[in-house]
Amino acid sequence: MSHVIARRTYYVVFAVLVVLTLVTTEVAFFDFGLLNPVIALTIAVVKATVVVLYFMHMKYSSRLTMIIGGAGIFWLGILLTLTMSDYFARGAGAY
Repeated sequence: MSHVIARRTYYVVFAVLVVLTLVTTEVAFFDFGLLNPVIALTIAVVKATVVVLYFMHMKYSSRLTMIIGGAGIFWLGILLTLTMSDYFARGAGAY
């Protein structure tokens, strides 16, 4: 049985995504030094979370689906950690 979400929720989620996209665009024009990638990635993670929770219906899914989604994120973290450890072990920018 699927969960029915009100149209208003989709409109609010869409508005949130549009606002966050505009914030991303505005932030790109300011120089925050080393915080630029951190701010951009934080906004991107928030947008991805909203999409997964509402458009992919993860918020209303079973516990097993949430565990599988969490396992996917955990695996992504492992892959990124291994990639970055290899990158830094070779001496960043040595190419």
